[in-house]
Amino acid sequence: MSDNRDIAINYAHQNHSSFIDDLINLVRIPSVSTYPQSKQDMFKAADYLADELRDLGAKNVQIFPTNGHPIIYGELSSGKVDSKTVLVYGHYDVQPPDPLDQWQSPPFEPEQRGDNLFGRGVSDMKGQVVASLKAVESIVKTGTLPINIKFIFEGEEEIGSVNLEKFIQDNKDLLTCQVVLNPDSGMIASDIPTIVYSLRGLAYFELRVYGPLHDLHSGVFGGILYNPAQALCVLVAGMHDQSGRITLPGFYDSVRLLSPEERREMLQLPMDDNYYLAQTGVKTLWGEEGYTPVERVGARPTLEINGLYSGFTGHGSKTVIPSTAMAKISMRLVPDQDPKEVHQQLINYLNQNNLPGIRWELTSLTGGPASITDRTSTETKALGLALESIWGRPPFYKREGGSIPVVSSMQKILGVDSVLTGFGLPDDNIHAPNEKLHLPTWFMGIDSLIHFFFNL
Repeated sequence: MSDNRDIAINYAHQNHSSFIDDLINLVRIPSVSTYPQSKQDMFKAADYLADELRDLGAKNVQIFPTNGHPIIYGELSSGKVDSKTVLVYGHYDVQPPDPLDQWQSPPFEPEQRGDNLFGRGVSDMKGQVVASLKAVESIVKTGTLPINIKFIFEGEEEIGSVNLEKFIQDNKDLLTCQVVLNPDSGMIASDIPTIVYSLRGLAYFELRVYGPLHDLHSGVFGGILYNPAQALCVLVAGMHDQSGRITLPGFYDSVRLLSPEERREMLQLPMDDNYYLAQTGVKTLWGEEGYTPVERVGARPTLEINGLYSGFTGHGSKTVIPSTAMAKISMRLVPDQDPKEVHQQLINYLNQNNLPGIRWELTSLTGGPASITDRTSTETKALGLALESIWGRPPFYKREGGSIPVVSSMQKILGVDSVLTGFGLPDDNIHAPNEKLHLPTWFMGIDSLIHFFFNL
């Protein structure tokens, strides 16, 4: 072909082994952004990616300091005045590997078993970052780029991208582009290519309740005061009603409803009850009545308890009434919901449900709005054709239940949409022990990104 894409894809096929080696080298760096003790490893990962960009021939490669972890930038030019510019986004930070005793191999010593590579971050999202880099490498090592490409890699996505929005605001000219490629999503299944056109937002809180001044003997003081652990359970249990709806005052007032057409389209997704039963291992699904599972996951807001702690949790027994209890609470938001409004709604709920002798404190930890993009844009069509070229079938378009704060930030500040894809699978155990990446799917993903860049 005149655009040399076949030559680039052939290069990719001949270098599968070295691509895996490079991914392993990146995954070996324990870049856990939430750990204060990982600061040196975060810089090590940033240096590694900057070197990868330089090896591609990228210009203006910079490691920008932030109040947290560094941001890496680089750019490649096609040499043509009228070329489209794509900004490739990725993050190099990963979730903590706990609980370590549930890993079959060390989380930061990647191990290949059959068609899968295991290690923290192989799927979310170091594997997707490396896929993007290797697609570009396959092109530049065998010819010339058909478009301009800029790269931005952050180290704080797993803790809410707390410094990224300011960086984008301060560097709008540097980041000028026509579209963002964001491969931080995934596929429905290994044989079903997927494009995500909507992401839910996030509001994350820590709720603490207090009772007595200190822990008390449960025999001496039991029965005369409200136990903070019980109080917390009452409060969080009351945040849903029997039909699965969230009970915070005004919570649904701003929720954008699904159109009948979109609901019909979502019914075509191969993600019925059995799909989610198989993915989760539970016997029965539960959630907001009146909506299918795929609608609840991608297009309806949720409130989940991410962690609970109170009192004695060690081995054996200790009969105490704890003085305090804590819950981590996250809400996934849909278009038109405002994280600040949701914060106030949670405060209103707590004020309306005061319990005797109990004091509470609520801390907002992170948050960001939902995003939705145009499924009919030129760039989305280019990605759809690229995926179809490799998988032999058109992609499915879906709303994703997760949150990627940078997408809405780039819409708001740069005025550009993101095309979202990725080559992780639902059973990759992201954020959990034994995270994995299915290598045959990953290799096909690299091929599809080569097609995407040429299609543009």
